[in-house]
Amino acid sequence: MKVLVAVKRVVDYNVKVRVKADNSGVDLANVKMSMNPFCEIAVEEAVRLKEKGVASEIVVVTIGPATAQEQLRTALALGADRAILVESADELNSLAVAKLLKAVVDKEQPQLVIMGKQAIDSDNNQTGQMLGALTGFGQGTFASKVEVAGDKVNVTREIDGGLQTVALNLPAIVTTDLRLNEPRYASLPNIMKAKKKPLETVTPGDLGVSTASTVKTLKVEAPATRSAGIKVKSVAELVEKLKNEAKVI
Repeated sequence: MKVLVAVKRVVDYNVKVRVKADNSGVDLANVKMSMNPFCEIAVEEAVRLKEKGVASEIVVVTIGPATAQEQLRTALALGADRAILVESADELNSLAVAKLLKAVVDKEQPQLVIMGKQAIDSDNNQTGQMLGALTGFGQGTFASKVEVAGDKVNVTREIDGGLQTVALNLPAIVTTDLRLNEPRYASLPNIMKAKKKPLETVTPGDLGVSTASTVKTLKVEAPATRSAGIKVKSVAELVEKLKNEAKVI
């Protein structure tokens, strides 16, 4: 079974994000970039399926600038077999990404697509669902457990009321949640081996996909600075401050 894993290059989660002086976007100059944490979980799950003998090949794909090869090499070091970079310097919305992934799915014909449920930069949580609609595949989102059985995949989903298990016919799409697994670290020998694994570069034009966006970012602002809180000694003092200082009651 071939597994396709979609990953995204994002600002490292340990970095404090800064907004550009002209409010046109996030300042990425000299900022550490990493693989989206949810995408790391997706790669780990694919590697575990291969270790179980369920998956025969893992193909990892990302959409972004040439520098996104770094994240693809990381995925190759973690156990993926080959990588595809859809090179684009444009700021793509979720629908454009889903259309590009749909073209890659049509080309690669995977039996299972695994991707993070959301990216920590845009935080949209919609690319997987859009890809499911475009491909017509069944989808299991917010997965905390994935089991492949024959021509089906059973996905345990984290929902507001607890857990829900759905059985999907393959091919299918799974988006990963935090509790699905604990991603491994790449060993030095595997990092060296990853440099020799195949990495194909294509463009949206090669895939026949238009990435023109109907959405335009007008302004990006940092959250307003909040003053530090204070401790009060009694309920009476709390009520007095809420009434006379905060003026919320």
